[in-house]
Amino acid sequence: MNKKFFKKIIAQSPDDLQIISACCSEAKVKTSEIKYLSSNKIFLLSLLRFDKENENNKNSIKSILKFEFIQSSKSKNIDQNSPKILMELIAIDVFKKENNFEIILLFSKNRFITLSSEVIEVTLEDQKLEK
Repeated sequence: MNKKFFKKIIAQSPDDLQIISACCSEAKVKTSEIKYLSSNKIFLLSLLRFDKENENNKNSIKSILKFEFIQSSKSKNIDQNSPKILMELIAIDVFKKENNFEIILLFSKNRFITLSSEVIEVTLEDQKLEK
């Protein structure tokens, strides 16, 4: 029996977040698939990423990146009125600023999103395998 198991990676520290960043680098993201639910303090990102965890595997995986306890979200150089723009996620970085963490999602063409949170609570969950 050949079952497919999907990954779920939870990050609660800057070091954990670097693992998720490595898994998600070069992932494709549409602006229409980025959502900030301010009342729930959740930031969601649907992305198509490469299966970097398995050697010699060229498959793509549809994944959800969920940031919890987000107090604010700011974007730069991202046209939110153009939902079909396809961006490439380069890296996720985190900085400590006073009592908060600044989580930066860096995209190609000098686009980025900055999330502010008191704690790091990030989940990368695979949804389905794309061929």
